[in-house]
Amino acid sequence: MRALALAAAFLVLAGCAAMAPDYAREQRWADEIVPGLVVGEAVRIDLPKQAGGHRFVGLMTRASGKPKGAVLLVHGMGVHPDFGVTGALRARLADLGYTTLSIQMPVLNADAPAEGYLRLFPEAAARLTAAMQYLNERGYARAAVVSHSLGARMVNYWLSRQPTQPVTAWIALAVSDGELQALKGLPFPVFDVYAEKDLDVVLGNARERAAVLRQLPGSKQVMVYGTDHYFTRREKELAVLIDQLLRGVK
Repeated sequence: MRALALAAAFLVLAGCAAMAPDYAREQRWADEIVPGLVVGEAVRIDLPKQAGGHRFVGLMTRASGKPKGAVLLVHGMGVHPDFGVTGALRARLADLGYTTLSIQMPVLNADAPAEGYLRLFPEAAARLTAAMQYLNERGYARAAVVSHSLGARMVNYWLSRQPTQPVTAWIALAVSDGELQALKGLPFPVFDVYAEKDLDVVLGNARERAAVLRQLPGSKQVMVYGTDHYFTRREKELAVLIDQLLRGVK
C-alpha cells in the first residue's frame, strides 16, 4: 500500500511539474533567436515579486518614419515572440509606423496537453501588465494589443479582469477557442480578425463573437480571405489591415 501511495504521489508531482511554466524552454528559445536578430532588439522585462519575479524576453522594434504609437504583440501556444505571424507583424507594423513589443508568453514543456495552458493564464496576465508598464516607462502612455490564437485567449483573460489597462484597441487574431468572453463595458474597441480557412471552432463561433462585438462601440469583425489559422502568405495584407483598423480608433 505504501508503495502505491508513493507512486500516486510521484504521478501527482510529475503532473504538476508538467503544468508549470517551462522557463528552461523559454531560455533555450532566447539563446536561439536573440543572437540572430536582424530587426529590433531584445529587452528583458521583470515580473513583480508578488507575481514570481521571473524575467522574460521581449523583442522591441522601433517605428520607421512618423510614429503612430505602440503595439504589444502576443504569440500563440508554445512558441516564441519571433514565431510565425507574430514575428512577421513585429517587423511589418514597425515599417508602417508602430513601435512593436513582442513578448515571450509562458509556455509548458513540449509534451504538455493544450488544456494545461489554462493554468498559465494568471502569469500570462502578469506579463501583459508588466509589458504595458515597460512601454509606459518608455513614453508610450497607451498601446494597442495584437494577439494570435491562444495568445488571444490569454489577452481575453487579462482584459476581463483588468479592463482599465491603458489599451487603445485589442485585435484578436483567430482566437483559438473561438470565443470572446466577459468583455462588456471595455472602454476601447475590439477587432475580431479570422481567416477564411481557419480552425473549425473559430469559424463555427464567428456569429457568437460578432454578437459580443455589437456590445462594444467601434468594434468589428473581419475575415481575411485565402489563408489559414496562421495567416500564411497573408502577413503583409494582415499588417495593412491592422494599420487601417488602428487608424480608425479615436
